Amino acid sequence: MQVHSFLHSDTETYTHVLADIQQNVCAVIDPVLDFDAKSGRTGTTGIDEVIDFVQSQDWQLVYIIETHAHADHLSGAIHLKETLGGQLVMGRYITDVQKIFKQIYNLDTRFRTDASQFDILTDAGDTLALGDITITAMHVPGHTPADMAYVATDDEKTVVFVGDTIFAPDVGTARCDFPGGDAKTLYQSIKKLLALADDTVMYLCHDYPSKGRRHCPTTTVAAQKQNNIHVKDGINEAEFVQMRERRDATLAMPRLIIPSVQVNIDAGHLPEPETNGTRYLKVPINVFGQ
Repeated sequence: MQVHSFLHSDTETYTHVLADIQQNVCAVIDPVLDFDAKSGRTGTTGIDEVIDFVQSQDWQLVYIIETHAHADHLSGAIHLKETLGGQLVMGRYITDVQKIFKQIYNLDTRFRTDASQFDILTDAGDTLALGDITITAMHVPGHTPADMAYVATDDEKTVVFVGDTIFAPDVGTARCDFPGGDAKTLYQSIKKLLALADDTVMYLCHDYPSKGRRHCPTTTVAAQKQNNIHVKDGINEAEFVQMRERRDATLAMPRLIIPSVQVNIDAGHLPEPETNGTRYLKVPINVFGQ
């Protein structure tokens, strides 16, 4: 098993490539599409770096895995799939998120809320075979209802791709104030992750390093239990919920939440062009934030 991580610097998002190098197969977790909010322009510079790497290794892309419908970047899954193939994987509870945001964006009847935009839907305990690597889905709601972590195991080691559920120890944990989020549920989900073996490497979806520390894509279960500022050993559920809810009340909305969620609940597809050939995103007024 090999994992290679690519930092998308504009959104501080990590895209990971998980590979069985003996069988020349791989999966890409949480790909990012460049998006400039000021101009409304998309780009593929970031995801093309991942594509070039996979092609240079002569690996077959089997899965494109989204840990959840991200609110801070647009998914690069469609460009990745059109270029390299692969099946698009999402947790089955994305249907809950689709129904919530279909109402918020007032999407018309063409928008499907049955998750049929995705190729594979996973539930807790479902497995995917990637060569000799077994990828097991772990349902970790709280940030959103649909969040999934993915535990990858082979004969040598176990790693876990945690999405937005938990961050580096000095950063803490995901916010829970988006529609469908819940701090108590997040605490219970994190406890599932921290029940993995102490030496399990956690691959993070984001890193927002404190001053003086460089971005890093990984941590360990042991490091989280010892040092995570929000959920280290000794912090109980009530303390966590109180902290999380107070903190969330002070946070601004993510810079790209309005375009990101709109695109990502549709598996990364941009809206269909209108009669003039231009695609448009909707902006709900006075809905998000305070």
